[in-house]
Amino acid sequence: MSENLDRRAYDLLRLIDGHGPIGSIRLVDLLRRHGYSIKDRTVRLMLSDLDEAGFTEKISGKGRRLTPKGRSELERGHVSGRLEQVRERITTLTGQVTYDPIEDTGEVVACAVDVHESDLQNALDTLSVLNNTPLDPVPVAVDREPIDAVSDEHARVYAPSSITLDGVLLSRGINIELQTAGIVEYHPDPDPEAFSHDGDLVPDNGGAVLRYIDAISGEGSTMDVTSLLIEAGRPSIRPALDGNNGGASDSPSLLVVDNREYPLTRYDEAEDLAVETRDQLGGVIDIRKPREDGPFPSEKPSWEFASMTYGAVGELVIALLVGDSYADSWETLYGLVPRSSFEPLPAVRARES
Repeated sequence: MSENLDRRAYDLLRLIDGHGPIGSIRLVDLLRRHGYSIKDRTVRLMLSDLDEAGFTEKISGKGRRLTPKGRSELERGHVSGRLEQVRERITTLTGQVTYDPIEDTGEVVACAVDVHESDLQNALDTLSVLNNTPLDPVPVAVDREPIDAVSDEHARVYAPSSITLDGVLLSRGINIELQTAGIVEYHPDPDPEAFSHDGDLVPDNGGAVLRYIDAISGEGSTMDVTSLLIEAGRPSIRPALDGNNGGASDSPSLLVVDNREYPLTRYDEAEDLAVETRDQLGGVIDIRKPREDGPFPSEKPSWEFASMTYGAVGELVIALLVGDSYADSWETLYGLVPRSSFEPLPAVRARES
């Protein structure tokens, strides 16, 4: 029964949960207020089916209420709905990307972080760990009067999201499929003898993704998987980057990334676009053919597909500001922002100081 419940049935369960015990006449009225054109008999038949499935039970003289099984089913439906919203959001945004990495113009998908005005300068200083590393450039934008900020005393910091790259590839007719988000060990310039690596090092692509230490597909998640990893405190960006700026570098950094696959027949074109996008928007990429050794999130892709890992500046910015407690709210899939709105981090820091 649970696999066959439609949106209307879930809405009915939700109304029973919020108002139960409740009778069928009242339920008809509430459903109509929610925009359903529905007859009394239809609701009674639906309630009978829900009773039979064990999701609801009839209380004599009072109406229906949810059973524990019904409440569990309602929660499951909520999770599925939230997951579908995330997938739809990603699909919508990638389809709207107009960014051209060759011309460095158009709109990119942005991550957004709300920071209290009094913390803005310190927050920007926190991001400076990314400067003068292979992850450069670090393009950011600051809006001091965002309409939907946490409060009037907050500014919003934007940086390009990894999903921008998927939009760039799709706009060229290269079909990509996001596979997973994960945590990788990263070093800006590793000594091959000191750091093990799953494959050949290509540090020119923003440093080196050494290996995956975790990856999750997003099944059953109610939010963007990248957000889950950041919220759980999984990224640890500073170790190797602080070392790159003169400190100890005996430990790799842990970056949040995502992985996608695309047709091997478009390998060269996709690689050129990815490298150009990284050069303009920053971050680190790792591109592998299926027969190569490399940092794959799980098993190698089938022989028809190539694998591309991308750790973008936007997700790094969020992870750093969340980790240092400057982020009062944040969103990995905020929306589209013109490339022209972004400036190099040093220029933004100097202006906001």
